[in-house]
Amino acid sequence: MASYLIFATISLGLILTGITTSSISVAFPVMTTSFNASLVQSGWILSIYQLACIIIMPLAGKASDIFGKRLTVILSISMFIGGSFLCAIAPNIWSLIIFRFVQGMGGGSFFPVAMGIVAEAFPTKRQQFIGLISSIVPIGQIIGPNLGGWLVPTFGWRSLFWFNTGLAIVVLIFIVMLIKNNRREGGHIDFVGTGLLAGGLFGIFIGLSQLENAGGDQSHISLIVAIVLIVVGLILMALLMRTISRSKEPIVDWVVLRGKPFLAANIFNFILGACYVGISSFIPLYVVSLFGMSTAESGLIMTPWSIGVMIASTVTSFFLVRWGYRKPMVIGCAIIAAGLSLLAFEFKGINILGLNLSVTVLLLGLTFLLGIGLGIALPSSNNACIDLMPERVAGISGVRAMFRNIGGTFGISVSTLILNNSRSINTGFTVVYFGLAAFMLLGMPFIFRMPSQPESQARLTRAKANA
Repeated sequence: MASYLIFATISLGLILTGITTSSISVAFPVMTTSFNASLVQSGWILSIYQLACIIIMPLAGKASDIFGKRLTVILSISMFIGGSFLCAIAPNIWSLIIFRFVQGMGGGSFFPVAMGIVAEAFPTKRQQFIGLISSIVPIGQIIGPNLGGWLVPTFGWRSLFWFNTGLAIVVLIFIVMLIKNNRREGGHIDFVGTGLLAGGLFGIFIGLSQLENAGGDQSHISLIVAIVLIVVGLILMALLMRTISRSKEPIVDWVVLRGKPFLAANIFNFILGACYVGISSFIPLYVVSLFGMSTAESGLIMTPWSIGVMIASTVTSFFLVRWGYRKPMVIGCAIIAAGLSLLAFEFKGINILGLNLSVTVLLLGLTFLLGIGLGIALPSSNNACIDLMPERVAGISGVRAMFRNIGGTFGISVSTLILNNSRSINTGFTVVYFGLAAFMLLGMPFIFRMPSQPESQARLTRAKANA
């Protein structure tokens, strides 16, 4: 019973993170107007949260080994509470972006530690319960858009952060009551590697955002600054790789980062993250801009997507041992690529066998299809390769989530640049969604570089073959 109460507590925290990301996407057009900011400036409200998650995720797994999972998860939720409170009172867009970074540090550190806690609570059913986590987050993503669609027009966008603060306090209370101290393994945190990772990512993504000004009066200066920032960022990332390969206790384990199956999983999660965020972050803006829908209606459009993820990931989790890892990822990728391609077309209502289907109905069906695809792919992408080093679940999960968030930040940055510099918003979304569909298909070959099935099932298969 204690294990299930712990899982319920972790699930409530994961639901909170789902609400946080999806509700902000619905409020994004309103926040842009409220601060009279450009699309690229406002894009940092989304991407800074992703960047914070990227930086903190590999550290969180290591910190949980040094300080214990209980203390680490308490600090994580406390930081999220502080960041949410500050976001609620932010006086301008730049302070909001800074406070979103604090919130992201708290939210991002929660995920890998949560995975480690769940793995310890269910040692014999690790694959199923880690897979089930993929069906928990979408519950928050169902609540988030609809909650945002109600709160933002009624109480303003700041009410979302007040809600986050209150719910996070409830999660913290349950964690303090239920999560017990665990064994500490010792070690130290690689602050040099952390600094290189943060500096490299900020250089690259600030450089990308600076390209917005390349078409203005100071186009040459902006272009030079952008190139310099991107080059500096890439140099810092190269130094990070060198540091990781030589350090005894690096920010990221070299084997988990560069071992062939792990490298394939990391690249695949980078691509999946770019497409995942492209769907969840921009569909509200897409339907508001192209179809003139309200904030509440844009939240409704996202609901089938979350339902699809929840249903498909739950079913896939229970059958993961039987199906293996590769088939769900291939099928999920194909569905996501098809759905994104359909979004790229500017469509209207259609008549099928005398049944009139409005644009709203078509969008609801299309987002549900995208959710099904993502829900099929997520449990496998979360579990693949963990069987190779099961004692490092938190660290592997942190690296995997880090790459998914790097992909998401990359997707946000490139998409906002395309939308901001296109002749029209319609043309911009066509390029964005066709590009994401092609990018998703590029992830297919990496699936076949990962283990095809869980290690337990692989042993059973080999035993049957030798019998």
